[in-house]
Amino acid sequence: MEASYRLKANEIDQNLMNSIKKLFLGKEITITITPEPDETTYLTMNQANEKHLMESMAEEPSVRFTPDEFKEMVNKL
Repeated sequence: MEASYRLKANEIDQNLMNSIKKLFLGKEITITITPEPDETTYLTMNQANEKHLMESMAEEPSVRFTPDEFKEMVNKL
């Protein structure tokens, strides 16, 4: 039997530990903790995806501001 739990670190509590103990009562188990990659890391793990993303970003129009223009724009918002 195998079980996978996907949760946030702050969701680990005694209830979780008790449910794992109950599920695997009397068995030797291995617990492996692996952080989930952030979205950017996940998307760029595949070279084809990374290339596509970089090309898409390069095609996006860019806007440039001087510091004074930026402050003016912020004040308008």
